[in-house]
Amino acid sequence: MLTAEKIVAIDRLRTGYSSGSNEIIILDELHATAFKGELIAVIGKNGAGKSTLLRTIIGLQTALDGKIFHEGKDILEYSRLELARKVGLISTETVRATNMNVYDLVALGRYPYTNWTGRIDMDNHIRILEAIQDAGMTAFSSRFISELSDGERQRAMIARILAQDTGLMVMDEPTAFLDIGSKFEIFHLLHNLAKSTGKTIIFSTHDLQMAISQADKIWLLKDKGLVEGAPEDLMIQGEFDHIFDSSPARYNSDQGTFTFISEEHGSIYVEGEGILRHWTEKTLNRIGFAVSREKTDRYIIVPSGNYKNWQLINSQVIHEFTSLYDLAAGVLAISQSSI
Repeated sequence: MLTAEKIVAIDRLRTGYSSGSNEIIILDELHATAFKGELIAVIGKNGAGKSTLLRTIIGLQTALDGKIFHEGKDILEYSRLELARKVGLISTETVRATNMNVYDLVALGRYPYTNWTGRIDMDNHIRILEAIQDAGMTAFSSRFISELSDGERQRAMIARILAQDTGLMVMDEPTAFLDIGSKFEIFHLLHNLAKSTGKTIIFSTHDLQMAISQADKIWLLKDKGLVEGAPEDLMIQGEFDHIFDSSPARYNSDQGTFTFISEEHGSIYVEGEGILRHWTEKTLNRIGFAVSREKTDRYIIVPSGNYKNWQLINSQVIHEFTSLYDLAAGVLAISQSSI
């Protein structure tokens, strides 16, 4: 980042809570940076301190120690109004606004720029419409919030923070409770906004796979500390492995994929090429078989050419299957019968 503008700098940050004379430390000695136009994912186990970190970064929670700088200035030197023009937040709380439409919700984002009456002049009106358009919500401008789907409601919240016109957007679990299609749309929107508007977006998420595919940088919380880097750097360093220390899942850093730890049934050889071989191997891994590089007594031939069936050869007996579902059941049945 030789020429990029540094938006956030965290130096020796300690987060947590004070309880009387005692300090409850959640994260300690944190060092991290966020540059203009970066999309940054905050990853960590439940209770690792993601929400506390985000609240501290935007000034809603006091740091126990260390410094947070926004555009080179200590966050403590900003007034609340000045900070509202620098940082915008979307929390995990669901918006409950039965009598408010999308335009009115987005208009709330202009509060740092309106006078005490909250009057929306032409300049503010234009900014609101631009924010609604950038979030892909123009067709929903007059719709009531209560009439929106979860994904549409989250887009409206993103439009509100766009209308606030801050250089830094902070989001706590922006895709929580969304269906898979809406999650893809929101991640794609955040990625495009960071690139097209130059805004720095920091968001927490449990969706590691999506974060790896979209984020420029990851802040990984572990052992009360923070490791930062490009997703690929952290994979090479094996930093994601600790997330699954007590989990029935494994993360394959070579392929960037997850697998569940299944009961192991041995190994089996697969003969064939292409996408059918790929998904045949995935099926075998899922049901607890390793794929052997050497030919085994029991092996599988994937369909090829005009031949559309899978063949399972076991002791020179050929069993045919028309789907991977049936193949999986057959492999397990034969394996159990030979025990």
